[in-house]
Amino acid sequence: MLQNDLNNFENILQQVLEQGVDFLKTIDQRPTSVPHTVALVEELEEDGKGTAATLTEFAQRFAPIIVASSGPRSWGFVTGGATPAAVAGDWLAGVYDQNPQAIQGQGDVSALIEVETIRLLLSLFELPDTFMGGFVTGATMSNFTALAVARQWVGKRQGRDIAKEGVGNGVKVLSATPHSSAVKSLSMLGLGSQNFIKVDTLPGNREAIDIVDLEVRIQSLNGEPFMLISSGGTVNTVDFDDLEAIARLKEKYGFWWHIDAAFGGFAACSPQYKHLLNGWEGADSITIDCHKWLNVPYESAFFLVKKEHGLLQVETFQNSNAPYLGNPLENFSYLNFLPENSRRLRALPAWFTLKAYGKKGYQAIVENSIRMARLLDAFIQESADFELLAPTRLNNVCFTLKGDENQDKVHSFLTQLNQRGKVFMTPTVYNGKKGIRAAFVNWRTGEKDVEIAIAEMKAVLAPSA
Repeated sequence: MLQNDLNNFENILQQVLEQGVDFLKTIDQRPTSVPHTVALVEELEEDGKGTAATLTEFAQRFAPIIVASSGPRSWGFVTGGATPAAVAGDWLAGVYDQNPQAIQGQGDVSALIEVETIRLLLSLFELPDTFMGGFVTGATMSNFTALAVARQWVGKRQGRDIAKEGVGNGVKVLSATPHSSAVKSLSMLGLGSQNFIKVDTLPGNREAIDIVDLEVRIQSLNGEPFMLISSGGTVNTVDFDDLEAIARLKEKYGFWWHIDAAFGGFAACSPQYKHLLNGWEGADSITIDCHKWLNVPYESAFFLVKKEHGLLQVETFQNSNAPYLGNPLENFSYLNFLPENSRRLRALPAWFTLKAYGKKGYQAIVENSIRMARLLDAFIQESADFELLAPTRLNNVCFTLKGDENQDKVHSFLTQLNQRGKVFMTPTVYNGKKGIRAAFVNWRTGEKDVEIAIAEMKAVLAPSA
């Protein structure tokens, strides 16, 4: 059967192409939510049926329940779509099936593509080449990678090699509104998901760090080394910490500074909004997602760590049980600089889309997303039924049903809205109130999509809905 598939591979790929093109051409018409009614098979057949027949089964059983989560009205999880160039790169990544590790020597050297892609991203974000980076699956692994090196940095200043000796006690972490992926990373790193020191946020409906309180808490540590997790765009309202003020504190107190800029980092693409990230070049590490505003397929994110911390990074991730790899600093391999030993050529979709659309292309995507968020924001501000929970600072709209008496109806409203299948948003809680979050990052989203979403919101509230 394998040989038969290989002999017929061109026809198989043509069928896959046709199915994929049909999905992408009709994605704006596909539902954003569907009921799960498929019966799951329990037993694997003794004899396989071949790829063509398997593709037919997939088309009949599973394709109908594949929702438009990468479409123009899926606003729930800060989900980007996939640009045509990114899809091309993703398909070729599967075809070539490389394991990017080394950039010199014999065998697979596809890591050269990854190194170049990181350089292109540094150029896109106007960050200096004092950073090095690599690709991982998403914000969780990007935060995990950066914070693992930060943990090693703290340990060194305590006279410990945590990578070898274990965590023990005494690793201090400060943060105000860390994303759940950063908190999860703390758990995986053995630091404790509830063990960070909570810094106050600014008054006046803000999620950003109160710099005055931050310095007070730093001083209370009496010179003890610590790591700070700051936000380059919070997940609810895309609030930015004062990165310039944090940079000044870092110069004064010498801590490890990590910025979670999973999607907010893309503000750097726009001359109108890049000031929000002023000072971020002073960070020790940065997390940025690609399957959000870069609009490449899942799974794709990258981390940046200052090159000066390269030895700490190797101490954290080196494959010490494989002596044939040689000196990890002399013979660079991503194997010694990130968690995974085996991974796909995840950088290729990012390389394709960056080369295809350039700086101006991503400026247009970012600024269009923000315009679409402003349109929804304007409707909510004028509505008698809805109210904003926070200002729309960038591309996320955080809102709720108007009036405290309607708080118990928010869940029901959102459930009904999502069940209609035209738009998808997610629940949130902000300042103690139940709310709804609409996140705009998809390159396809236009004014018509916002109009459809508004019509759906009105329909749910209508007496006949």
